Amino acid sequence: MPPKREDAIGIQADEDVVRVRQVTRQWAVEIGFSLVDQTKVVTAASELARNTLIHGGGGTARLEELEEGGRRGLRLTFEDKGPGIADLLQAQRDGYSTGSGLGLGLGGARRLSSTFDITSVPGEGTCVRITRWK
Repeated sequence: MPPKREDAIGIQADEDVVRVRQVTRQWAVEIGFSLVDQTKVVTAASELARNTLIHGGGGTARLEELEEGGRRGLRLTFEDKGPGIADLLQAQRDGYSTGSGLGLGLGGARRLSSTFDITSVPGEGTCVRITRWK
């Protein structure tokens, strides 16, 4: 399904993480998400944007507004060319962190999303795609 609209935001600094949150919230409001769903998708976007910056060394967030079978959604894709993730299953476990965080980012983003997909190749980078449906 082709997106109704799309945009990309480079993630190279903390200010870019803030911008991802702001744009995600704006789009969620425009799509008509409830306040609860807005909060869920913005929280997931924030976690994934921060992971892209901290663990991936920066990258890109792509936002896509979707419409399928009368329902509307927001798909977010975060890509980096960082070191990748050696063990995807362990990385998604709550409490696991390779940094100083709480280890809730990937698992939390998964729980806050309608769909969650992650691919990672050590030495090549990571791509996380989530969708939240209204």
